[in-house]
Amino acid sequence: MALPLRYNFRNVVVRWRTTLFTVLGVAAVVAVFVLLRALARGIESTSGNTGDPRNILVVRKGSQAESGSLVTRTQFRTLQYFDEIARNERGEAVVSAELVMIVSAPRRGGAGEANTLLRGVTPRGMELRPQVTLVEGRWFQPGHREVVVSRRLSGRFEGFEIGGTLKAGPDHLKVVGIFDGQGSAFDSEAWMDADEARSIFDREQYSSVLLRPRDSAAAQAIILRLEQDKRLGLRGESETLYYSKQTMTAAPFRILGGILGVAMSVGAVFAAMNTMYASVAARTREVGTLRVLGFSQSSVVMSFMMEGTLVALMGGIVGCGLALALSVYVQARGVYFGTMDFQSFAETLFQFRVTPDLVGLGLLFSIGIGLVGSLLPALRASRLPVIAALKSV
Repeated sequence: MALPLRYNFRNVVVRWRTTLFTVLGVAAVVAVFVLLRALARGIESTSGNTGDPRNILVVRKGSQAESGSLVTRTQFRTLQYFDEIARNERGEAVVSAELVMIVSAPRRGGAGEANTLLRGVTPRGMELRPQVTLVEGRWFQPGHREVVVSRRLSGRFEGFEIGGTLKAGPDHLKVVGIFDGQGSAFDSEAWMDADEARSIFDREQYSSVLLRPRDSAAAQAIILRLEQDKRLGLRGESETLYYSKQTMTAAPFRILGGILGVAMSVGAVFAAMNTMYASVAARTREVGTLRVLGFSQSSVVMSFMMEGTLVALMGGIVGCGLALALSVYVQARGVYFGTMDFQSFAETLFQFRVTPDLVGLGLLFSIGIGLVGSLLPALRASRLPVIAALKSV
């Protein structure tokens, strides 16, 4: 015969002080656990939201990122004449050779300096990225030492406002426009003319080539052609697939979330155990009465474990609610966080995102804390000698 749930609810309410402390402890653990994973999810979301599925990114074989790739001008000229590449209304091949460089810029408020990504693009670069829109000023003009920066970077670094200057190698670039990358990886970049960037940084090669095939069949043909052409030494893949793989930066947050989750969960388990042990000590006579009334040891164990799990779940709901509220606030205020990209060693901007699956994971985590924390106290309660329990004061 199982004990009714009403019994557990009444005990939780009657002992509200100890219940409250346990709920707050579990809530803090769950909130930290969810938020750390939300940081990793935000970085992954930024990468996954980048690129156009119609585009193909071409880099050197063996390179894992644009920053470690080299594409010669000869290779670029060869790629330009691939028949599978789409043409715009002016009959021009929709292809852009690009150079990715790192520049250091001072943070606003005198908070030191950070690396940021400077991308050199050829004229078709903007056409290949419709998700990037100009929101203020104008696009750069080749040969005029001009640059456009993302709106996120403009609010983060000094000199990144329109009319400001950005130091690039031995020269200074004038900021003439601000663009919005729609929450993509491009929000962490500044753009200028590719050939001008090669001149400033004294580079003979580009970093990558971005192109748009005529259709999906042409896309597969280009990828296969690059794979089989040993002379070019290049490889191509979907632009969206390339960026979805660039999530190495999220790994430390996932690892840290796991380590802190385990460490803090140990403390939360002990807090739950203390609460349940105190509950058992205060209800010794009550447990004896339950046994006399015919409730079995297994029923008492299940009852106490359900009560501990209920308390922990309440903490999980509060913790997930706190994490979700903070996520909504940060997104509503447009707050962005920065971390180093381990592929390019530049600062990547992102927002943490508390998604429904993370909320579910947080609730499961709290249930696990409750089950583990209430197991030993429940076993102790079930093994109390009935006569001794009835005689306790």
